[in-house]
Amino acid sequence: MSSQYESGHEVPVSHQEAPGKQHKMEGPDPVNDQLPTDDGGYQPYLAAGKLKGKKALITGGDSGIGRAVAILYAMEGADSTIVYMPEEEKDAQETKKLVEQKGGKLDLISTDLREAKNCKDVVEKSLKAMGKIDILVLNHGFQMMQETIADLSEDQWLKTFNTNIHPFFYLSKYTLPHMKPGSTIITCASVNHYIGRPDLLDYTSTKGAIVAFTRGLSNQQIGNGIRVNAVCPGPIWTPLIPATMNEKAQSEFTSPMGRPGQPAEVATCFVFLASKDSSFISGQSLHPNGGVIVGS
Repeated sequence: MSSQYESGHEVPVSHQEAPGKQHKMEGPDPVNDQLPTDDGGYQPYLAAGKLKGKKALITGGDSGIGRAVAILYAMEGADSTIVYMPEEEKDAQETKKLVEQKGGKLDLISTDLREAKNCKDVVEKSLKAMGKIDILVLNHGFQMMQETIADLSEDQWLKTFNTNIHPFFYLSKYTLPHMKPGSTIITCASVNHYIGRPDLLDYTSTKGAIVAFTRGLSNQQIGNGIRVNAVCPGPIWTPLIPATMNEKAQSEFTSPMGRPGQPAEVATCFVFLASKDSSFISGQSLHPNGGVIVGS
């Protein structure tokens, strides 16, 4: 595992059908609850009870960043409900197992969030299971590389927007009436909105929309004591990579730090934004991107 945190680490080039499955990934597993040491090794995440008694609803929680967020939230004292696609059931069950090993409680909801009625159902089921929602993590997303706008079909454009931004609106709309002062909403955007990645035009566009949505919603809710912020990851080793990127993109999958990031290194941002450590921060974006300089 330590080699994943060493400069020069490369991910294995592999391919699988979308949506990606973490249990089918080749090479070392993505790191969920370990952080790097100065010598390229790793150490356990040190929890401090920052989310004790909190309840979180996390989309895309079956694998990748969402799984790491659910695990760190459990370590910090929060119970969660994760949402995922039906075909991701095996990964979701593994996330549940890992959360319970940390002493947390995790409820599972399998559904297609592209339908507004399903989003409303998710909120109602989460409230029934947990009693409240203090933290809404909007983390799910779809991408598929297309080199040019000529290659990007209208169907894919609509699918990407229907997946990546519309449910953020639906879930926020249905959750906010149940939130109280001190609650938080955290969206997952991307470095790609800031750099303008050309081979992910639709995905990049939705991530820009997410940042704008985050800022606008923050300005709406800040007077109610509800903070809204975004996390904008760079290259992170998740199932999205082998499921959506071609061989060239995977072989170049790195950062200025000389390696891709791991889900645990992004999940710490979600802990920070959900906790009182970030009590004076709203409408902002955090950039765990391995050193890519962006205008925030």
